[in-house]
Amino acid sequence: MAGVLDHLLVVELGTMVTAPLAGMMLSDMGARVIKVELPETGDPFRAHGGGRYSPPFVAYNRGKESVQLDLRAPAGLANLRRLLERADVVLENFRPGVMEKMGLDNAALSALNPRLIRASITGFGAEGPYKDRPAYDSVPLALSGLASLLLDPEDPRMSGPTIADNITGMYAAQGILGALLRRTETGIGGHVEVNMLEAAISFIPDAFAQHSRAGIVSGPETRVRISQAYTLRAKDGLLVTVHFSSVQKFWEGLIKAIARPDLAADERFATPAARTKHYAELRAILMDTFATRPRAEWAERLAAEGVPGAQINRVDEVADDPQVQHLGTFAHTIHPDMGEVVGIKSPIRIDGIRRDNPPPPPVLNANAEAIAAEFGFAN
Repeated sequence: MAGVLDHLLVVELGTMVTAPLAGMMLSDMGARVIKVELPETGDPFRAHGGGRYSPPFVAYNRGKESVQLDLRAPAGLANLRRLLERADVVLENFRPGVMEKMGLDNAALSALNPRLIRASITGFGAEGPYKDRPAYDSVPLALSGLASLLLDPEDPRMSGPTIADNITGMYAAQGILGALLRRTETGIGGHVEVNMLEAAISFIPDAFAQHSRAGIVSGPETRVRISQAYTLRAKDGLLVTVHFSSVQKFWEGLIKAIARPDLAADERFATPAARTKHYAELRAILMDTFATRPRAEWAERLAAEGVPGAQINRVDEVADDPQVQHLGTFAHTIHPDMGEVVGIKSPIRIDGIRRDNPPPPPVLNANAEAIAAEFGFAN
């Protein structure tokens, strides 16, 4: 199908997660994304764990073309400029100052291509005391306060997905789309800047509102107490979640689902405020109750009473979930070297349509010959 961005050319100079994710999101909507990679090794994520086609690389690079350019050499920079002369977007996550050292500052890029949109992703911004510090996912998580909402204070350890990396890439894609929309009115490009620290801060507006408006310093259980979310272990050892918020009908449905009518008369749980106050006590009761039946039965009972809840799927169970299968979330494509590659389709549908079978991530330098001919690369 034709995508809503199928007229756009994006040149991606990104590595690892943030810029590649933004590039992949644009590709999912139809943009042509040419990924410029380092000589010999390519994106460092290619060899993450060995080889040239690691799971992290597969995760963030579907639907792109690949060409190697040595940006430390005059010929490589000259060929990059040929790409940028015709590009709509250049996307990079270098440290501050790297583009300027290559002679590709905003003024130079504007002179080269006035319609070009430059998207720059950094750890901490282009200025300030931290601007030259390296930033991987855990660092902005820590500085932003987001990690404090995730860590167990009794056993603190980083866990889970690359949250700061991923949301930064998403904000970058959003900023690029905004700049493209403005360009339709002005005909002029611009400079989109996103940094990981502010992206992580922006991801938890409720925590900062709780602090500024109510004087509450949020911790790992603050939101789940207020929203009445519980993680519970079933008889078979598997996990279930229940999230009934402040809606009274969901609380009443839960009482029916677990066959505990006595809880309706318990003053500790009579109102949302009371349930928040006595969260630990209610959780203990629910833990004991959910330990009496297997996970699948609890999921059915909750659904039958209209209670927001579900079994907590492991990663290896998600593709078999009936709703996920109905949505057709996963794509199966054939890579010329690696065979079948399973990827995740974009969750964005426009007019009911999305790119159903995005191409797999490219072989390193796979499109070099065609791109060189198309853009007139110098040897």
